[in-house]
Amino acid sequence: MAKNSHSVNRNTIRLVMILGWISIIGILATQVIWVHKAFTNQDREFNDRVHISLTKVTEDILAMKEDAAYIYNPVTQISNNSFVVQMNDTLHPYLLESLLAQEFGRNNLSTDFEYGIYDCFTDSIVYGGKVSMNNSVDTISKDITGIKWDRDGHYFGVYFPNKSSDIISAMKQWIFTSIILFFVVFFFAYSMFVILRQRRLSEVKTDFINNMTHELKTPISTIALSSEVLLSEHFEKEPERLKQYAEIIKNENERLRRQVDKVLQIATLDKGEIEMKHEALDMHELLKRALVTLQILAQQKGGKLSADYSAINPIVRGDRVHLTNVIYNLIDNAIKYSSKPIIELRTHNEDQLFYLSVKDNGKGLSKEDSVRIFEKFYRVPQGNIHDVKGFGLGLYYVKRIMESHKGKITVDSKLGESSTFTIGLLNDR
Repeated sequence: MAKNSHSVNRNTIRLVMILGWISIIGILATQVIWVHKAFTNQDREFNDRVHISLTKVTEDILAMKEDAAYIYNPVTQISNNSFVVQMNDTLHPYLLESLLAQEFGRNNLSTDFEYGIYDCFTDSIVYGGKVSMNNSVDTISKDITGIKWDRDGHYFGVYFPNKSSDIISAMKQWIFTSIILFFVVFFFAYSMFVILRQRRLSEVKTDFINNMTHELKTPISTIALSSEVLLSEHFEKEPERLKQYAEIIKNENERLRRQVDKVLQIATLDKGEIEMKHEALDMHELLKRALVTLQILAQQKGGKLSADYSAINPIVRGDRVHLTNVIYNLIDNAIKYSSKPIIELRTHNEDQLFYLSVKDNGKGLSKEDSVRIFEKFYRVPQGNIHDVKGFGLGLYYVKRIMESHKGKITVDSKLGESSTFTIGLLNDR
């Protein structure tokens, strides 16, 4: 029932997350469409105002000429922010500039613009200027002095370099609402992240409690059973049997102590209360000592350990106790997760670092497990099978110790294949 409830709860959260993301994407898509539509409308309105202004300027100039012919639709937009006006007449730049500024201002166009007067026969610019709507003028071509206006047939062009940015700045309401929407979406996304994180922490906590219950229940039951046997029977004439039960109680008590110490050690490590001793250590020596005990564990499962000491410089600076624990944890994990362990150990030097790799012949890890394997309390899901004992603290402890030594740990594994854990420590010079 608990398992089904847990599954239903997970499915409900997943459904809420999916609907939430669909809502976010829908809201963002709607906002983008609306902003784009608003910008398009503003751009179209800008172009219309420019057309009206330039047409009026053309009419005003032609009205000043007694023999000027009417020009139908003189304004042509050649790009998003460039317009050309056909005049077929002589243009005076100061007059043109004054009329442009006047009409643009009348039609609420406050955007700076550049204009140029061109010769119809050569398409070359004969005069140009840059006009700011605060009435400051900057000549960009050459002064009118010396220019011969002996030909009829000029046209002029107008260019708005800041058109897009001015339109965007005019859309303050849309920008404000978009910023508010961004914060709402960010808050919602962060809330979902917190919910997922809390759910994962809850699952990890539940798994840890289940693992701890399973790990502690067996030795407690064994101790209780052995104690009852000792209390219910007389062993004066059977010293060997008495010694056997006493040995069982001692071993199970030691097992309990190690489990409790492991949890307390991690808690102390997280608080930063453990002081690391930094002394010169021969990693080959630590490894050889560890193999004396660990070789027996491998042989009990019908396996073996092999070591290749290729590192020329095995000396590092670190804490003897904790680095020894790192070695034990890595090899012990390799043995536990292999049915018939064939464990290959190899050391080597590279870039002034000492490397130790531990390769097993176990089931391997998926990509997700390879990423999460160093998290506290995380254990690779095994369903309802509890053949591998532990709290999910070993690799977390290894990672924290490596970080405190400014070292690193990596894993190379594929599901269904072997796994190789590698630690790297700076050599002591």
